[in-house]
Amino acid sequence: MSALLAIVAAYLIGSIPFGYLLAKLTTGQDVRTKGSGNIGATNVLRTAGRGAGIATLVLDIAKGVVAVWLAGWLTNDNPGWMADAALAAMAGHSFPVFLKFKGGKAVATFIGAFGYLMPLPMLAVLVVFLVTMVATRYVSAASVMAAAAFPFGVWLILHPTLTETLVSVIAAGFIIYRHKPNMDRIRAGTEPVFRWGIS
Repeated sequence: MSALLAIVAAYLIGSIPFGYLLAKLTTGQDVRTKGSGNIGATNVLRTAGRGAGIATLVLDIAKGVVAVWLAGWLTNDNPGWMADAALAAMAGHSFPVFLKFKGGKAVATFIGAFGYLMPLPMLAVLVVFLVTMVATRYVSAASVMAAAAFPFGVWLILHPTLTETLVSVIAAGFIIYRHKPNMDRIRAGTEPVFRWGIS
C-alpha cells in the first residue's frame, strides 16, 4: 500500500502546474495560449518574464526531488519504487490531471527526480546540456542531447543494475519523444532560439 501511495503521490506532485500558475499570477494570462503553448520554464520565461521563468524552473525541479524523496520515505528507501516515482513525477508533469492531461516536456522534473536518485550521471549530462545549449541556442536540442546521454552516463558512472538501466532508458526516451515537435521545427527552421527574457 505504501508503494502504491508513493507512486500516486509522485504523479500528483508532478502534476502541479507551476508554470501555468506563475504565468497566471504574473500576467493574468494562460501560458498555454502563448508562445509554444508549453507550461515549462522556457515558455514561461519567454512569455511571462525572467522571474516567473526562473521560479518555474526551480519549482519544477523541486517537485521531482520531493516526489522521489517522499517515495523513499514511504518505502524505506526502496530504489525500485523511488525510480518508479521519478517516472511517475515526469508523467504527472507531462500529463497533469489538473490541466486535462496537457502539460510540459518534463525536463526540469527529470533533472530534479534523477538528480536526487543518480546525482553524478545527472551532473555529467547537465554539462552536455550546457555545451549543446551554447553551441545551438536551442533549449530543445540541448534537452534531447542531455536525455540521450543520460543512460550512457548512468552505465559508465554507476555500473547500474538492470532496473536502473531500464529506468534511465525509459526516462531518456520519454524526454526525447516529448521533444519530437521541437525537432521537427528545428529541421524546418521555425524553432525559436533561446533568449534571456521576453523578446
